[in-house]
Amino acid sequence: MGGRGASSGMSDKGKPYGAEFRTLYESGNIKFVSPNNANNAKDPLETITKGRIYATVNGDGEINAINIYGDDGKRVKSINLLHSHEEIIGEHTHIGYFHKEGGTRNLTAEEKKLVARVKEIWYNRHSK
Repeated sequence: MGGRGASSGMSDKGKPYGAEFRTLYESGNIKFVSPNNANNAKDPLETITKGRIYATVNGDGEINAINIYGDDGKRVKSINLLHSHEEIIGEHTHIGYFHKEGGTRNLTAEEKKLVARVKEIWYNRHSK
């Protein structure tokens, strides 16, 4: 994963794919990652693994965002957990590849279940 996604080769900026994020933990189709550059708060934009969900973890070990990808491997939405946004207080979903070109809204019931599942996996990972 790197160059803002998971792939092989080089990004258009000359960075090898796999250089931007490191894997912290993996459970089924969910991969918990952290940016290698502490100043980078971005999430992966693409993946080559069908059905992959990336949960981006910040420097404090908290899940910052959960990213969902379409059949083409490109991000279709990002669920932000740690900050409020405009008129939405708390967890919210940005629709779109880059961030919110498709809008920002409250979580659906399905997204709430996903958030609960991802949190359970991450915060209970050492108790197994």
